[in-house]
Amino acid sequence: MPKKQAPSALPLVLASTSPYRRELLQRLAIPFDVASPAIDETPLPGETAHATSLRLAIAKAQVLRDRFPAHLLIGSDQVALLDGVQLGKPGTHERAVEQLQMMRGRTIEFHTALALYNSQSGHTQTHVDITRVVMRDYDDDTIERYLRHEQPYNCAGSAKTEGLGVILIARIDNSDPSAIIGLPMIALTAMLLEEGVQLV
Repeated sequence: MPKKQAPSALPLVLASTSPYRRELLQRLAIPFDVASPAIDETPLPGETAHATSLRLAIAKAQVLRDRFPAHLLIGSDQVALLDGVQLGKPGTHERAVEQLQMMRGRTIEFHTALALYNSQSGHTQTHVDITRVVMRDYDDDTIERYLRHEQPYNCAGSAKTEGLGVILIARIDNSDPSAIIGLPMIALTAMLLEEGVQLV
């Protein structure tokens, strides 16, 4: 049976190479392409986590408009916040250790922004989901074992809830379970319906 899509809807492109965002989008059982957005993800001086995540989500979607001039482009970005300080992707084992040591026993805010950009009309829909994650009071040996196993060096905050990172977490408070993985699906489905995409 062919996959469904409304005749009036534009083709979808996920502006991300994250396998976790791809898996979430696949749950809708509609066709989409994947493209890598090349942007600088450095926060601007004095920029809030909300503003950083939203700016980058929009940029990821819109940077692909020339390649995909009549498409619906999905951009998403996530920023972790601890005591007003943004925790980006650690990049290295040493930096991941530092992040997880700072986070243990604490509550982290994850700001996950979503942008759906219609490159034909220029219309952009946006949403930012905030997830509060309470971390366990784990020890340094647990950090080392977790990092050697998971190697979450491209993950904001160094803890992948979709993987072994759950051993570090005591509680997650949010309105959309998919947001902490990196793509707020409840908001996305509403945006897609507004653009005429047939979901059922």
